[in-house]
Parts: sequence; structure tokens; C-alpha cells
Amino acid sequence: MAKEWYIVRVLTNREDWVRENIERSVKAAALEERIPEVLVPAEQISEIKNGKKKIVTRKMFPGYCVIQADLGDWGGAEVPQTEADQEVWFTLHESKGFGDFVGGQKPPLPMSPEEIKEILDRVNDTAESPRMAVKIKVGDSVRIKDGPFEGFDGNVEEIDDARGQLTISVIIFGRSTSVQIDHWHVEPN
Repeated sequence: MAKEWYIVRVLTNREDWVRENIERSVKAAALEERIPEVLVPAEQISEIKNGKKKIVTRKMFPGYCVIQADLGDWGGAEVPQTEADQEVWFTLHESKGFGDFVGGQKPPLPMSPEEIKEILDRVNDTAESPRMAVKIKVGDSVRIKDGPFEGFDGNVEEIDDARGQLTISVIIFGRSTSVQIDHWHVEPN
């Protein structure tokens, strides 16, 4: 069977600790060939706090890890059929902090190639250039708190995560006008 990607429930806020435990267990059992990668998907986020830009790492899926593994042949049974496949299964399940595979099915369902590609691309993209943390969504009503439009209320039409800018529709002289504002210059209404 080929190596596929699986989502695993782990202890929340202990994802890195669980990843290290799984990696240690895999190494001790000499199963690196069958379980080559254990990831805690995280992205780099650029935030503005107290007027200073700060880059933080934020987990994409708190309480979950992503594991690339060859879980072997199950042959329709509740457990893996061969002793080598059972060793992979039990090495994972006996690692401290390991919960279970998402979905609760036996054998576990792997992620589609598109799903894992999207996750890995997002991790790699933000590592190269962190995205801005924008806590406002399209359609939200906001009040502009700085700049030439200070005190105006408007609705968010568009969000540019890469630049951290919002396009907001405000009423100026009785007409709806779109203005671009940095996201830290607005607050939710």
C-alpha cells in the first residue's frame, strides 16, 4: 500500500509535544520508512499590536496533526492483517497524546491529494511571506478610527490579505464610495 496523508486528533495545545512523541516512537520502532512525516500545520501571521508589526505562528488546525503513513493492508477487517502493519498501527496508537484518526473508520480514510496540497501550499506560502491577520470579514459593518475618513461607518466589500487592506463602502456627500483602508485603522461596529 502507498503512503497517504491522514488527520489525527491529538491533545489540544500540545500538538508539537505529541508530534515529537510520535516521531520518537517511530524512530524507536525503526518505522521511518512507513511513517516518514508528522506535521502540525501552522502558518505565519503578521499582526499589528500597539503600533508594532509582529510575526506569530498560528496553528491551522488546533488539536490535530497530519501524518503521512503506509497503514498497510486491512483486507476489510477491523485491524491490520500482517504483523508489520499491526506494528505501525500500535506504534502510532501507543504514542503519548495520540487520539485517533479523524472519521473513526477502520481502516482510516486518507485525505485527498487536493486537500493535502492545499494545506502544504498554505504552510509554505506563509513561511515565505506571512499573511496579515484580518479579523474582519466581507460584509461586516466597521467604523474607521484613523485617517482622513475617521468617524465614518461602512461595510467591508473586499479584503486584501497580502497587503492587509480593506475596501470599504462609505457614504460621502450622500453617495456610496469605495475607499481602501489598512485593516488596523478600522474597528467592528
